[in-house]
Amino acid sequence: MPEIVAVPLQQLLERILTLEIVRVTERAAVSAARLRGHGNKIAADQAAVDAMRRELNKIPIDGTIVIGEGERDKAPMLFIGEKVGNSNGPKVDIAVDPLDGTTLCAKGMSGAIATMAMAEGGTLLNAPDVYMQKIAIGPGYAKGVVELDAPPAENIRRLAKAKAVPPSEITALVMDRPRHADIIAAVRSTGAAVRLISDGDVAGVIHTADPENSGVDIYMSMGGAPEGVLAAAALRCIGGQMQCRLVLDTDEKRERAARMGVTDPQMIFSGYGEGRLPVCRHRRHHRRSVVRRQISQAFHRD
Repeated sequence: MPEIVAVPLQQLLERILTLEIVRVTERAAVSAARLRGHGNKIAADQAAVDAMRRELNKIPIDGTIVIGEGERDKAPMLFIGEKVGNSNGPKVDIAVDPLDGTTLCAKGMSGAIATMAMAEGGTLLNAPDVYMQKIAIGPGYAKGVVELDAPPAENIRRLAKAKAVPPSEITALVMDRPRHADIIAAVRSTGAAVRLISDGDVAGVIHTADPENSGVDIYMSMGGAPEGVLAAAALRCIGGQMQCRLVLDTDEKRERAARMGVTDPQMIFSGYGEGRLPVCRHRRHHRRSVVRRQISQAFHRD
């Protein structure tokens, strides 16, 4: 006789939404992949946006885009404040980047991903489109092993001590930008290696969650704030810790941040996750098909 297992309604809804989220990001990724290597990052991004928006509006949620393609007057779809879903479900905040790494996709390079984070209404940071300082490591470390305000060389030495290895066995992932010259020099001064990436801020942070396979122990860079929120949400699910701070270096940026609820320009946002989930390592593109892997997980607030 089959055993009947009662599943709480909230848990059942989360399982359903998790599967729906996978489908949304999958459709966006596949749509963009059809333009991989064609040299048109705008068209690839638009294909991902169109697919993601279409699929989002099929989900039983009352969703609000808090991080999207931009302000309403600058983005025709998935703009900040846009309502998505069929309204027959829970109120949720949604952060999206339909194609993180548009240039990578246009050039036929690896590292571009479709990403989305969903949480209870009012819980996701409504980050303005400004730069954000970021530092991230994977799971298994005590809180505070690395700190955003510590010098890069000091963070490398702290992490090496926590791993019980010399600094020469640490690899830091850094975005290849002139503004990061001091970070790169400081990391190399300890004997640690630096791996540079041209784009793909979210994927870069996610790599820290699986150092055995990615070869990345720590991420240090200054990139987009919206991507920072998505990356922090990913680490909250798959395991790791991340600290960020918005770069509000002009009155206009500070005013814009204040309108979005950020009143302290020096505030550090910190995220910590104990989860563990296999990380998507690659996507193989064949002439007539796409082999893809996704990561997804629902999580509860502490």
